[in-house]
Amino acid sequence: MAHTSVEGIPADQAGASKGYRNYVLFILTLVYAFNFIDRQIIGILSPFIKADLGLDDAQLGWLKGIYFALLYTVMGIPIAWLADRYNRVNIIAISLTLWSGFTAASGLASNYFQLAVARIGVGIGEAGGSPPSHSIISDLFPKEKRAGALAIYSLGIPFGIMLAFFASAFFLQGGSADWRTVMYSVGIPGVLLALVLKFTVKEPSRSLTAASQVNDANKPSVKKSLKQLLKIPTWWGMALGISFGSFGNYAISTWIIDYYVRAFAGLDITQLLIVFGIINGTAYALGVWLGGYIADRWGKQNKKAYALLPAIMLIIGVPAFYVSLQVQDLWLSVGLIALLLFTSGSYLGPSFAMAQTLAPINVRAMSTALFFFVLNIIALGGGPTLTGIISQSLVPSLGETEALRQALIYLVVPYALSIGVFLWTSTKIVKDWEMAESRGL
Repeated sequence: MAHTSVEGIPADQAGASKGYRNYVLFILTLVYAFNFIDRQIIGILSPFIKADLGLDDAQLGWLKGIYFALLYTVMGIPIAWLADRYNRVNIIAISLTLWSGFTAASGLASNYFQLAVARIGVGIGEAGGSPPSHSIISDLFPKEKRAGALAIYSLGIPFGIMLAFFASAFFLQGGSADWRTVMYSVGIPGVLLALVLKFTVKEPSRSLTAASQVNDANKPSVKKSLKQLLKIPTWWGMALGISFGSFGNYAISTWIIDYYVRAFAGLDITQLLIVFGIINGTAYALGVWLGGYIADRWGKQNKKAYALLPAIMLIIGVPAFYVSLQVQDLWLSVGLIALLLFTSGSYLGPSFAMAQTLAPINVRAMSTALFFFVLNIIALGGGPTLTGIISQSLVPSLGETEALRQALIYLVVPYALSIGVFLWTSTKIVKDWEMAESRGL
């Protein structure tokens, strides 16, 4: 039986080398990158898919959003239940194989229905990625370093998006390939990564409290787990804050290429893809990393930092986004989008850390799954889908370009909600942190 170390992680795990912990974090981050490569790729290829299959904005919105998000979120809860009880490394490896395989299969689609089925398959697979990964990271790193570790893990988002842009630019350059080739090229490597994960990462011991050992006998049911989490105001505040902010980010990431292709005739699409890849790998990635780093440093003196930092950063970034849709210069607009990406990346590490730190130890995977359920139904399901529906509804009166621009402008509303919720959460976080400490972090 493992004993709890002073850091809040098992004593046998505390002795694990720093190099191994960092290796596991690196592999899980790479898996998360593939998660976002496969999630993002349809938004990047959207203009090409639209032309090839003859789709409208509403159909594209369903493909980019709800078709993927619905089963992704629904499957997350039962998979998290499994992750709180069974081998998490196996769950991640199987899930990675599934979603990568369905991404490659998307390239075989010859009509809208087949592509929709493939997107649903990608969503089912990706549901098994983050909840067990968050749980593993929380078992390997103590609470004082959890936001930083989860911020590094969250770098999988910008790096995955960056790689998706680069892969698209590489395979589409010169018109020598089509969108199907890109699907194959990003899907197949994920299956190989699943093998690396399976054979090089060991299932870690789970964190234990001093008062009780976590075992199957005292693991609560799904219903009881949800009740525990719903009683924590800060948990809800961080979940809704990141959800409203990500509503905007998901919509932008899946529609911005369509907008630029329509608004700036004759642009070099390959160059634009490369630039957006660089922006995501630098500005967005730096924002994600700094968000976790600053939150951990500031949080030592003031626990409110975990909610105040995201609010402050969005107050800077959202006006830049609004102006980006008003200017007539392509690269000035892209630069302003880069500022939004830098500032909005700051909420990932703090939000995910609170989902773990404030949750009882025996429901951490479930906490992440419910967190992602709220996040992805609102953000991933709503952002791309509603933007497409609104754009299509405005096309008859405004035309395709202005309709999409107007639909994107409306994203200021969910961003404002995100700022408000984060500010409200900052008033609750101290009390909820103290309650979490009383039962053992």
